[in-house]
Amino acid sequence: MKVNKEDLNNYICIASIGKPRGLNGEFFINSFCDPKENLLKYSNFYIQDDLIKNFKIEYIKKINLKMYAKILGINDIDSIKKFTNLEIFINKNNLPEINENEAYWYELIGMQVIDLKTKDVLGIVKNLNNYGSSDCLEIAPTNSSIDNKKRLIPFITDKFISSVNRKESIIFVNWDKSF
Repeated sequence: MKVNKEDLNNYICIASIGKPRGLNGEFFINSFCDPKENLLKYSNFYIQDDLIKNFKIEYIKKINLKMYAKILGINDIDSIKKFTNLEIFINKNNLPEINENEAYWYELIGMQVIDLKTKDVLGIVKNLNNYGSSDCLEIAPTNSSIDNKKRLIPFITDKFISSVNRKESIIFVNWDKSF
C-alpha cells in the first residue's frame, strides 16, 4: 500500500531502513518504538511513498542491541543501499489499545495545554522532543494563551504533567507560567 503525504494521517512511522548488513540484502532497522523491541509485534508494514513495489518484510531479527531485517525480493547489497533512510509505517489501527489516562505521542500534537492551578491556557503542543533525560512538549502560544511565550515542558507525569484528557484534547500541567 502506498503511504504518501495525503494519507499519512492514518499511519505512523515506526522505523526506518538503516545501513546495509552483509551482502544478501539485509539491513539494520532503526526502530522508533519504545521499547525498540515492540517493532517485532507488528507485521503489516508500509513503505514511504510506495518506493518499493510489493513491499513486504521477510523477517526482522534481533542481535545484541541491534535489529536487522530483510525485504522480500531484495537480495543484494546494491539493491538495499538505494532505500537507506526510507521510513516504514504501520496503520494506526494496528497499535495496541491503551488505558484512558495514557496517550500515544502522535495524539499529543495539537492538544491544548492548561495550567492546573490557575487554569491559564499556555498554548498547544507543536512537537515532542527527547533531549536525553526526558521527553519534552514543545508548546506554542495561541490567541487564547496567557502570553506569547514558547515553552518546553518535560513530560514527567505526577511532577509536571498532571493529566492527559484525550477526549477533550487537553493536557493539564503543573507549570509556572514565568518559565
